[in-house]
Amino acid sequence: MKDKDIILKAENISKQYRLGLVGTGTISHDLNRWWNRIRGKEDPYLKVGESNDRSTKGSSEYVWALKDINFEVKRGEVLGIIGKNGAGKSTLLKILSKVTGPTTGEIKTRGRIASLLEVGTGFHGEMTGRENIFLNGAILGMTKKEITAKIDEIIEFSGCQRYIDTPVKRYSSGMTVRLAFAVAAFLEPEILVIDEVLAVGDAEFQKKAIGKMQDISRGEGRTVLFVSHNMAAVEKLCSRVILINKGEIVMSDKTSKVLKFYLDEEKKEILNSQSGIYNLDLDNKKKFGVKRVDIYCDGERTDKIKSGSSFQIKASIVSHMKLFGPEFGIGISNDQEVSLMRFNNIHVGQSIEVEEGLSEVSLIIDDFPLYKKGNYFINIYFGDAAGDYEIINNAFSICVEPVDFFKSGRLLEDDHNQITHRKIKFN
Repeated sequence: MKDKDIILKAENISKQYRLGLVGTGTISHDLNRWWNRIRGKEDPYLKVGESNDRSTKGSSEYVWALKDINFEVKRGEVLGIIGKNGAGKSTLLKILSKVTGPTTGEIKTRGRIASLLEVGTGFHGEMTGRENIFLNGAILGMTKKEITAKIDEIIEFSGCQRYIDTPVKRYSSGMTVRLAFAVAAFLEPEILVIDEVLAVGDAEFQKKAIGKMQDISRGEGRTVLFVSHNMAAVEKLCSRVILINKGEIVMSDKTSKVLKFYLDEEKKEILNSQSGIYNLDLDNKKKFGVKRVDIYCDGERTDKIKSGSSFQIKASIVSHMKLFGPEFGIGISNDQEVSLMRFNNIHVGQSIEVEEGLSEVSLIIDDFPLYKKGNYFINIYFGDAAGDYEIINNAFSICVEPVDFFKSGRLLEDDHNQITHRKIKFN
């Protein structure tokens, strides 16, 4: 790496896995690899394999979890890595952290790497929290004196003071993540690698963690690689984002450009696959299920909603028995998957009836409360008094169109996102 500002460089990184019960290959494959290696020839199995599309059944027993990944990270940069589940994000981070090796390619780094990939990574369950701090520090190459100087800050940030001398096997997953993040952040690695594990923590800790990562990159000039499905956190924290799909880099650019591209593609998939209707093949093992859902605006079926209009969701519920105290509701989130509002019949003190067989349930909102122009996702949930629920995330994508709600000659287009005057009813 000639550029002194480049702290990490990935060159032609690929990772191949063999599917099936035997993950490391067979004797015949190992012999073929050995024979080609001693003759100075390329591994013959690098020429086979399919892209890592988990939703389809392929013909090859080899898949490429990653394929020809190239990128550079500068000192002090916060790089976001996003993509769908199974895209190869975690595999890439494991290679960067040297948990596993690449099939081809090379990783070049300057400085120590601290990784937070899974809950409890690098922790020994029989050792106390305090002992694990010293263990992780030693793994990172820190001296006992250096760790001792930081240990009070680590314990205070983690919020685990009361349990710090208790074996970590008795910690909850949230406590484990708190302590693991504090260790990784305060023991001053040059590169901090963080997977989705922060999602395990509560909202207060996530806010603290994001603030600490900002301090690490901006104030201390250290590098952060951040994988998350929380687009709001990625937008707030990252200066640049890499989008991975089926093991390949689709786009690498400024955060705003990549997030817009990614979210636009997600919307297209939802609209193309469902066309505004959710259909469910009810499993006979389930007591009930949502069979079909339709959206109406001012009496017409559509996916475009005008601010202040009458908004209606009609759902067909299939049940194997009469349900007592059923609950039907929706949640609305923006294109960064931030929840804006939720409401159901229980909230407004109204009951609905679901009989054995097919029942129709409708939710009506007079004066639809969102007025900022844009695309929004609707999540649907339905359950009974026993606590059994069916949750349909991102069932629909709707487009909100602002109108002159107050007849003032102006559209409501500011950053506030809710109209206070609204009526909600169920029937």
